[in-house]
Amino acid sequence: MRLQLQTLVQRKFKVLLLLLLLLALLLHVTMDLALPATRRPCSSDAKEPKALGTSTGSPLLASSEKLSLRILQDFSGSNGSLEKSSQPQGAGPKGKDGDMGIQHRHGDVGPVWAKGSKLAALFEHPLYNIPLPEVKDKDKLFVVNPMEKFSLRSSRSDEWVSSSKAEMVLPTGKTAYDTYPTWLKFHVGINRYELYPRRDPLMPTLLQDLATMKIVSSVQKSGGTQLKLIMTFPNYGQALFKPMKQSRDQETPADFFYFSDFERHNAEIAAFHLDRILDFRRIPPVSGRLVNITKEIRDITTDKKLARTFFISPAGNVCFYGECSYYCSTEHALCGKPDQLEGSMAALLPDKALAKRRSWRSPWRRSYHKSKKAEWELDPNYCSQVRRTPPYDSGHRLLDLIDMAVLDFLMGNMDRHHYETFEKFGNDTFLLHLDNGRGFGTHSRDEMSILAPLQQCCSIKKSTYLRLRLLATEPYRLSELLREALAADHLAPILSEPHLQALDRRLGKVLAAVGRCLATAAQPHQVLVDDVGPRL
Repeated sequence: MRLQLQTLVQRKFKVLLLLLLLLALLLHVTMDLALPATRRPCSSDAKEPKALGTSTGSPLLASSEKLSLRILQDFSGSNGSLEKSSQPQGAGPKGKDGDMGIQHRHGDVGPVWAKGSKLAALFEHPLYNIPLPEVKDKDKLFVVNPMEKFSLRSSRSDEWVSSSKAEMVLPTGKTAYDTYPTWLKFHVGINRYELYPRRDPLMPTLLQDLATMKIVSSVQKSGGTQLKLIMTFPNYGQALFKPMKQSRDQETPADFFYFSDFERHNAEIAAFHLDRILDFRRIPPVSGRLVNITKEIRDITTDKKLARTFFISPAGNVCFYGECSYYCSTEHALCGKPDQLEGSMAALLPDKALAKRRSWRSPWRRSYHKSKKAEWELDPNYCSQVRRTPPYDSGHRLLDLIDMAVLDFLMGNMDRHHYETFEKFGNDTFLLHLDNGRGFGTHSRDEMSILAPLQQCCSIKKSTYLRLRLLATEPYRLSELLREALAADHLAPILSEPHLQALDRRLGKVLAAVGRCLATAAQPHQVLVDDVGPRL
């Protein structure tokens, strides 16, 4: 009897234990389903680089294989560079045009404009809706894995880690593209035809990040004639900071040479918006920002040379001057009020190790000498020589250069000695309009020599000419559109009224120059080069 009772108890115990195990398993499954946000470390086995790198057909394959696990820039404490950024890794779901994960950047959804906005009306105009060629894989700056989710994480501290120490984690999200920071979405959206799309839903967020996101690192950019800083954010994005040197209503003296002029922070901001209104979209996004010199530069910099230049002025303001070729001395120090300083924050382009860029000397470069003149200033037939010289002897490179001259004339920028292109796209791509700080220095004078490429070559894209003509009429007057665009910036007002009025005056002079070319040309198509076809 005792043996039977013992056997019965053992059986009941085993059944109870089995039930408990089943209950624990059920509870575990329930918690897994209820908490999908739990993060799991990503393995770092040998197969991982293949999943993260560019496709095998990409010209960037050689460098990407070596850098496929490079998620971060190398923050070693030394000075940064203008090109430092992070490598794109992955994208979202496939779009209608085959574009992986960035279909909503090139779709019809755009930022919401205020009712009655002239900018909104402008961007709805047919001239601002001319379709681009289909963007294929070969036309993308980066071809990325659409399935790879990722996030960047350091060692639970505010200290920066080098790229070799970066961790990969798999955060949750509707698509892989959703896991990308905005600056990385901007990078993976660059293609042969545009730096960013006309209706870009990312733009308001990217500009807001530039203006408000916490700064965790500030170092001086090496090289250059004037002080610039590379600032880094917690999501590993970076921006180029140009501090305020002149007040809004201050004009560059007529006796100043163009190569010794100040670089203005508000000129960088205004140039980005002007470039966008002209539908060039060749300037990286720029936003104004009020920076705390003490907390966001002095206290966090690892740049010893920069750190040595801080001091307190007799007025009790925090000042610094850094190291550069011009205006980096105690006499030209940058001072806060008492430590607040305005500046422009420009989103950096992808690292040159990942997306090589070629620098081109402009054929209409100035002499940068106090008395010598450049060849184009002495030879009225200079353009015929340029037309015979590669890469201006074919394609649209010369017309792109004339677009850039129009932009520079409108903002009075005489300092266009070089321009850049992405090497991957060869000669068949747009020009990057970088470094616009010497624009908007004068409003009472118009420097007609900036228009030399247009005047000497007597050629311009038909689409550019039609947009310029549109911007000279109501309700699309250029000054009013730029005023509206700049009003949204954190440092508004960006330009004084005389500068805005000068835009309309200069636009009239550009159209007059084209008119003179048309009056003397044997055929109009020799002046207005058709780049839009029968659509307009």
